[in-house]
Amino acid sequence: MPELPEVETTRRGIAPHVSGATVCEVIVRRGDLRQAVSASLGGIEGQQITGVRRRSKYLLLGIADGSSVLIHLGMSGNLRLVAPNEEWKKHDHLGITLGTRLQLRLHDPRRFGLVLHLTEADPFAHPLLRDLGPEPLEADFTASYLKSACAKRSAAIKLVVMDSHVVVGVGNIYVSEALFRAGIRPLSVAQRVSLPRLEKLVAAIRTVLTDAIAAGGTTLRDFLNSDGAPGYFGQSLHVYGRAGEPCHVCGAAIRRSVLGQRATYWCPRCQR
Repeated sequence: MPELPEVETTRRGIAPHVSGATVCEVIVRRGDLRQAVSASLGGIEGQQITGVRRRSKYLLLGIADGSSVLIHLGMSGNLRLVAPNEEWKKHDHLGITLGTRLQLRLHDPRRFGLVLHLTEADPFAHPLLRDLGPEPLEADFTASYLKSACAKRSAAIKLVVMDSHVVVGVGNIYVSEALFRAGIRPLSVAQRVSLPRLEKLVAAIRTVLTDAIAAGGTTLRDFLNSDGAPGYFGQSLHVYGRAGEPCHVCGAAIRRSVLGQRATYWCPRCQR
């Protein structure tokens, strides 16, 4: 699933090419995504896109009439910019043709994505966005805040951090890597993790996400060809997906278990 760094890279990749552009045509080839594509989406034709924002794993295209287009990439989707006359791929479900002679296309093989036309003045008041926790790279995500969120929580610290009501966008890969850097075992009971250790975790989350976004920055050219994939997985991972392999720090075999229906990886020596 695209996580926060992938979505942020997508935002940075498309923003220079769509911001300020006029929407010439909206083409919906298949509208039965996780929710049906909004029937009113065609109403943005003739309007200018004012900018591209991200909230958690959602992208928001601002429209000059005050509305917004909310896009979620689902489990396997991506956005790419192509020439309007480029042949459509099998799972290209929607295209927004721009006055700049480019077309923004959504490719979503599993159809778990979303494209919704939000007409409310404040898109962050929409039910999908209004109850989300703070952004992990913003100033309001602090160790003190996380300590308060963990109070009375007997769940594993990994599950608490992956709860979008606590903090958004820290998915399975990146929380695994952050917990390794902070030296915290993923199964540790959240309410028992001390403030100093949470300070390390908050710093590690920021570092892991920042590094991932920076790594994605080298592939922004992909958004102007037929690929559109950020290509994050070439980066070096310390624990995720490395079950049985030696830890890069201490040499112990990386362990794997299932937590909250997700594969969980950790080092038995470096993480306590």
